[in-house]
Amino acid sequence: MEWQIFLVRILLALTLGALIGAERQMRQRMAGLRTNALVAIGASLFVMVSAFETDPQGATRIASYVVSGIGFLGAGVIMREGASVRGLNTAATLWCSAAVGVLCGLGHPLEAAIGAAAILGTNVLLRSVSHLINRQDLQGATEVEQVYRLSIVCRPDDEVQVRTLMLHMLNGMPHLIVQSLHSEDLPSGSQLEVRADVISSPSNHLQLEQIVSRVSLEKGVSAARWAVLSEVQI
Repeated sequence: MEWQIFLVRILLALTLGALIGAERQMRQRMAGLRTNALVAIGASLFVMVSAFETDPQGATRIASYVVSGIGFLGAGVIMREGASVRGLNTAATLWCSAAVGVLCGLGHPLEAAIGAAAILGTNVLLRSVSHLINRQDLQGATEVEQVYRLSIVCRPDDEVQVRTLMLHMLNGMPHLIVQSLHSEDLPSGSQLEVRADVISSPSNHLQLEQIVSRVSLEKGVSAARWAVLSEVQI
């Protein structure tokens, strides 16, 4: 291999790796400008070593070694913070930088440039799309749910029927999560209160009203109502 060709391939790997790393550096990532440039140069150098061998499969074999070796470097930038994991995108970028370096080393400048452009496009353009998706998921995940209490006043003789009906209707509505269901005698002694505490979102008020309206039709029921107890942030 002519030294001029060797130099051009190294400079190309350096340039494309630096472009990829610059985007990471601007976002204050651990593996930035120099790391990505070095990965691309190193991958290119390893592949070009095969040019000095007589084995025609040398480039392919060395490229596979590069892919394996870059995994250890990528693992070094992945960190776990509590339940979240950081650095996955940076590790993937390093892996891609190695691929660009391999293409440079094999003497495919156009393909290497296209690959570098694809990497930059993924990190820059898809970033806003990713944030948009995460924002929508977060809005849905942080919907304020509330604890509601269904209160039914009935005669002691009708307690079993009222409890059975309430439990049947609550189980038939998957958006209502039953927390508790219990009965308590009222001071008058002739009536008792059946209370059910459920978790639901404000959008399910109609279902709560349907339960109260249906149970109020039962014989022996003198009062039926529902009320908000508290809010639950999930």
